[in-house]
Amino acid sequence: MGGFFGVASKRDCVFDLFFGTDYHSHLGTRRGGMAVYGEQGFERAIHNIENAPFRTKFERDVDEMHGNLGIGCISDTEPQPLIVRSHLGNFAITTVGCIQNLDALVKQAFSDGTTHFLEMSGGEINATELTAALINRKDSIAEGIRYAQSQIEGSMSILVLTPQGLYAARDRMGRTPVVLGKKEDAYCASFESFAYLNLGYKAYKELGPGEIDFITPEGVEVVSPALEEMKICTFLWVYYGYPTSCYEGMNVEKMRHNCGEMLARRNKVEVDSVSGIPDSGTAHAIGYANYSGIPFSRPFIKYTPTWPRSFMPQKQSQRNLIAHMKLIPVDALIRDKRLLLIDDSLVRGTQMGETTEFLYNSGAKEVHVCLACPPLLYGCKYLNFSRSKSEMDLITRRVIADLEGDKAEEKLPLYSDPDTPEYARMVEEIRKRLHFTSLQYNRLDDLMKATGVVPCKLCTYCWNGKK
Repeated sequence: MGGFFGVASKRDCVFDLFFGTDYHSHLGTRRGGMAVYGEQGFERAIHNIENAPFRTKFERDVDEMHGNLGIGCISDTEPQPLIVRSHLGNFAITTVGCIQNLDALVKQAFSDGTTHFLEMSGGEINATELTAALINRKDSIAEGIRYAQSQIEGSMSILVLTPQGLYAARDRMGRTPVVLGKKEDAYCASFESFAYLNLGYKAYKELGPGEIDFITPEGVEVVSPALEEMKICTFLWVYYGYPTSCYEGMNVEKMRHNCGEMLARRNKVEVDSVSGIPDSGTAHAIGYANYSGIPFSRPFIKYTPTWPRSFMPQKQSQRNLIAHMKLIPVDALIRDKRLLLIDDSLVRGTQMGETTEFLYNSGAKEVHVCLACPPLLYGCKYLNFSRSKSEMDLITRRVIADLEGDKAEEKLPLYSDPDTPEYARMVEEIRKRLHFTSLQYNRLDDLMKATGVVPCKLCTYCWNGKK
């Protein structure tokens, strides 16, 4: 995944840029970067943040960099921001998104006259560099951004820093958010809406899908209006979004409470307590407990001082180890208890299966599981939110393949419908394999209702394969 932050200020912006970018650290742990423009021209710093947080890596840069215009990013993929020299002038660029047709666009760029791309480690092309190359095919940056978004299959939200100001562009279908903040002497652009609040900014506007705005210290100009169709990622509320953020008017924490309530309305298991898998499962569990009246408890505590988020390491074995090491049991709340655990989702099933075994070994009598979203059946084509290389990494797809054999692919629609016997059979098989006492997934209609957003504006591809 990733996140970005940009500032256009009448004063030096580096302090705001540093903290605004740092507030996106929950979206990635591989690389961070900042670029500013001031009297000395463009300055840039990029650091690997896999073994140390963004803040510690950039403390020296905050003292040394100066400028009143700047962009920053947290990236789980390519190094950025990039500084580009072209017929459009010098500019810096950072992006959040995923290009599915990257190879085709690179091939087209070569045939159109682009001579080379810098290859990253692993042999991949930097998606931000390719986006810059697409922008440079046109006669202005605004026109170039529109062109890039029209050519990219997937999604691409963009910040471009020029000597005159910032261009902020939300991806064509609005799958990821871009919000603007304002204070007396500055404007900012941000992925997360909370990132500017402690810096003195107030909410100014949320860009619509495909919208491009030009931001200066004096104001904001819409250079390309929002499009009508929207497909914002519903998983942002379920998992990725920080609890204090809002998307399309709905706060993440409140949405998760709504999800928990939806689960409690349909689930009638008798348990002693309700618990959330930290961190994102906690708010769902609170919503469940508040509605059901079953006490909320924390039978294990996440040890946060040293362990990063478990999905971040490159190797699955490392992710599994970290997920296990960071949860410390509370014996008095586990032994001889009937526990209900709520998590945001079930992907491979490895970690939840190990957590369940861990609880049984710690003396739990029963372990019931609820998931805040429906079964994941399709790998996301629009955002880099998963490290899965194949849809067969998903426990649902493995189970369906075992149940249906060669007919698995054609029968997927039946397994996405919670009212079919195929769906019930899949859920029961997953329950048995992971040794849960019971297993309940949230329904897609309940999930969409929990967002408060018109269903046609929500992307639900990973659950039902519908674009």
